[in-house]
Amino acid sequence: MRDTSTLKVMKTDAEWRAQLTPDQYRITRQNGTERAFSGPDFEPGRHGTYHCICCNRPLFRSKAQFDAGTGWPSFLAPMTDDAVTRHPDASYGLTRTEIRCADCEAHLGHVFPDGPPPTGLRYSINGVALSFEQE
Repeated sequence: MRDTSTLKVMKTDAEWRAQLTPDQYRITRQNGTERAFSGPDFEPGRHGTYHCICCNRPLFRSKAQFDAGTGWPSFLAPMTDDAVTRHPDASYGLTRTEIRCADCEAHLGHVFPDGPPPTGLRYSINGVALSFEQE
């Protein structure tokens, strides 16, 4: 397994804009949110790994995915504790915990304390912030 403790992806705004689609850029680099049920079709039940669309870091395993019925891909936990970083988010008059990719700081979504066992957490992730690699 690779050492991810010091890996950081740094690009200019122009480089991110050239690499990403307008929606991917708005969501991952400008802290946007896709409309519910509008992202890529990441139905639970497939086997593989979800990666950051910006830097390709592996973030979530499909076995941790569940259907929360919210319209966004939902996961019990990231692949490793250091795959994502957590940040307080008080935007829109809500108190939430924002989730970012640990390598490139892409905005991924939020984590909520209303998930099923065993973690009790729901990592609600924007679909356009992810790519899927099937096993």
